[in-house]
Formats: sequence, structure tokens, C-alpha cells
Amino acid sequence: VQLQASGGGLVQSGDSLTLACAASGGTFSSYGMGWFRRTPGLQREFVASINGGGGSTIYADSVKGRFTISRDNAKNTVYLRIDNLKPEDTAVYYCAARRTTYYSQNSYQYDYWGRGTLVTVSS
Repeated sequence: VQLQASGGGLVQSGDSLTLACAASGGTFSSYGMGWFRRTPGLQREFVASINGGGGSTIYADSVKGRFTISRDNAKNTVYLRIDNLKPEDTAVYYCAARRTTYYSQNSYQYDYWGRGTLVTVSS
């Protein structure tokens, strides 16, 4: 499975942004998908995850209410919408897939990782 994230860029505080992660290879709907981010100077942290069918999601407490994960299995794509962006959201955002339909917040449970997309939020 190959994953390609896109949609990052330079945005202003308060803006909204939708990241996309396109998958190729494998049966997309059989993979639980997740988003993680790496902020400057910090380790990679979990952001959100969604199960294969798209009906179940989980979020990091720090992003609940502003981040929305979704997927379109017909397009082999998972999305992360970020509302009311804050400077502390500045990070490289990564998508990941695991060979099970269940979601997970644990990075070690993911089997495939895409290259990240950089989001920079100016104040």
C-alpha cells in the first residue's frame, strides 16, 4: 500500500484546511486509517483514526471539536478537516494504514506510512 498525503500549506489562524491521503494498492476499505503529526521539536503524536467502513472514529483529546476525519472508499482516500487552525497545529501531518479494519491511536499498530504534508499556521 502506498499513501500520498496532500493539502498542506501556509494558512492563517482561524482558517480551515482539509488534508487528503490517497491510497494505492490493497483493498482500501479493509484498512483502518489514521492521521498523526510531528510538531517541531516533538515526537510524532496521534491525531485521529477511522475504521475501514468509516462509521467509527477516534480523536486525540487535544483536537476534539476542531478536527474531523472521514474517508471515501470509492476514491481510496481519507481526509482530515481542520477547523479554526491555531499556530500550535503547525506540523507535518502523516497518514497511515493498518492491515485491519479497526481504528487505532497507537502508531506501532500501523503498517504503512505516507510522506507527510506540512501545515504552517501563522498568527
